[in-house]
Amino acid sequence: MKIVITGNMGYVGPVLVSHLRKTFADAQLIGFDSAYFGHCLTSAEQLPEANCDMQYFADVRDFDLSLLNDADAIVMLAAISNDPMGQQYEQVTDAINHDACARLAAEAVSRGVKRVVFASSCSMYGFAEGAARQETDALNPLTAYARSKVATEQALAAIEPKDAVITSLRFSTACGMSPRLRLDLVLNDFVASAVASRMITVLSDGTPWRPLIDVRDMARAIEWALVRDPGETGPYVAVNVGADEWNYQVRDLAEAVASMVPGTEVSINVNAPADKRSYRVDFSLYRRIAPRHQPQITLNQSIAALREGLENMAFADKDFRNSDFMRLKMLEKHRAEGRLDAHLRWR
Repeated sequence: MKIVITGNMGYVGPVLVSHLRKTFADAQLIGFDSAYFGHCLTSAEQLPEANCDMQYFADVRDFDLSLLNDADAIVMLAAISNDPMGQQYEQVTDAINHDACARLAAEAVSRGVKRVVFASSCSMYGFAEGAARQETDALNPLTAYARSKVATEQALAAIEPKDAVITSLRFSTACGMSPRLRLDLVLNDFVASAVASRMITVLSDGTPWRPLIDVRDMARAIEWALVRDPGETGPYVAVNVGADEWNYQVRDLAEAVASMVPGTEVSINVNAPADKRSYRVDFSLYRRIAPRHQPQITLNQSIAALREGLENMAFADKDFRNSDFMRLKMLEKHRAEGRLDAHLRWR
């Protein structure tokens, strides 16, 4: 099996590649990444890309289509990966997250690639009061990042699949330890704050809902998409990926971290304006069609792995929100030092 993975040098990619190497020992794994964050290693004992058979360094907007020759699957992780980056680079976000992914998926199918897996997001539900959102509910994308995911899903659903199986995985908010850690994710931020300063500051009033998923369970979901039986849902499906018990209010996440890092205080801005990014998600479809690939990692296990990983790094940076572990800060640093242009292309 030949599997092409775009964006494999980000936060999810190293965990995914390690998982695929163990699960499909004989697979040919091809990495493709622009390497914006390639140097942002944390606890890695070896370069994560050592698990790939080949690693290509290039922009997904300029993807070499010959890499799809004889490929069995493509996993599309490459993205401008959060709201702050999307707000600052809205056109680039659409070009990478939507245009490049839609074009790549269509080319893959036309060349006979049998499995197309897209890393989508539950953020497309935006602000959603009331019941947990199902896949058939209306979407309310509030940011450029979320809009790009909606647009790509629409493009994938419109592809004539031929013999291909196409899967859009609407992931919950990612969390957990990775060889390329991000700290601009809510749970990861809280654990880093607790480890570095024994203080967690919640900028919102703590009431917004967020569904979470550990990065290791994201890898297991991608494994499922590579082998799933299309008989039940058809050749294309968009599915919420996570678990009902992983729907948390932000204040509960902060308290859970504080309980596992002794001496940590929690400060909540009770007077903060309402955060419109609040939604709960229904994962019953994923539970039904992927019973053997359900999330296994608990919240406490994610927190424990993050704490252990950070402590093994001797992490003590109280100002980490201005560090290379924040994706927007890293892009700003590349630009300030002349390595990237305004379109986030290497100079």
